[in-house]
Amino acid sequence: MRLLDSLLNLVLRPNCPLCDRPLEGQELCVACQRRLDDCRQRHPRDQWRGDLPLFAWGTYSGSLKRAIAALKYENNPQLARPLGHRIAEAWQQSPSLPQSLIVVPIPMHPDKQRQRGFNQAERLARYFCDLTGFPLAAKGLKRVKNTQALFQLTPQQRQQTLQNAIALGPAFQRRPPRQPVLLFDDIHTTGSTTQEALAVLKQSQIAVAGVAVLAKTQGRSPGKTPRTPRRT
Repeated sequence: MRLLDSLLNLVLRPNCPLCDRPLEGQELCVACQRRLDDCRQRHPRDQWRGDLPLFAWGTYSGSLKRAIAALKYENNPQLARPLGHRIAEAWQQSPSLPQSLIVVPIPMHPDKQRQRGFNQAERLARYFCDLTGFPLAAKGLKRVKNTQALFQLTPQQRQQTLQNAIALGPAFQRRPPRQPVLLFDDIHTTGSTTQEALAVLKQSQIAVAGVAVLAKTQGRSPGKTPRTPRRT
């Protein structure tokens, strides 16, 4: 029986989605966790200023870029837990940040969400809220226009494409929040999506404290296509 159990464990044991090494009860192997943490920004709250402050856990490169791709495009929703917890831990290490917020993930169009099976921004936000204790308004906003992929567009084209793509969700239509909103997304590129969400909330006189994201892209020229573009 022990031999059979050992054989079953060997066959059924999941592998790390980033490097394919066997796992021991975690979503990522130790080596990939270390490489992932190397992508963390030293001061995630450096851009927490201006009209729409930004809190970015890491830089969109290396193992973090690979982990986001595995989460979104390779059906690994379990990766949202360690990634969301990392953002939460970094937030908790910055006590000067707002501590009374309601978290609102950037919505995905229903057609895209059915295709993927989940909204990665919502999954990450849920685990962020697990540690921070912030309430989550998963349906605070909704996507009403199924926009084309944005990665090849200039900031101006992104803005035009996203115009009227986001609307107030049923939760906030019924009862606007009393607390300021923290918008939540996986990647921050040009900020076009969050700016559209900000405009929708402001129209309803809902205060927005800022944006929290897992990764921020490195600066690149407007309209320049990334070397390995993916769907959004």
